Amino acid sequence: MNAPARHAALPPTLAPRGLSRGEAAAYIGVSAGKFDDMVADGRMPGPIEIDARRIWDIRAIDRAFDALGGEARSVWDDLLEGRGA
Repeated sequence: MNAPARHAALPPTLAPRGLSRGEAAAYIGVSAGKFDDMVADGRMPGPIEIDARRIWDIRAIDRAFDALGGEARSVWDDLLEGRGA
């Protein structure tokens, strides 16, 4: 079963728990190659192996992404803190 078919089996409001390499990379907004680099250097978790499949746990990815640091900010944050235009 390919990824679209697997995901079509889920209700539209339910995200899959496990992601393929490409899906995991897209989930955090990087290329598959950059994702591989991040897995290799420990910034992102490695996969769970189920038979011949490698699957990334979305919750582990969320924790790793949160640990990267760098609080997301918007122009509104700067305005509220008196640093905006």
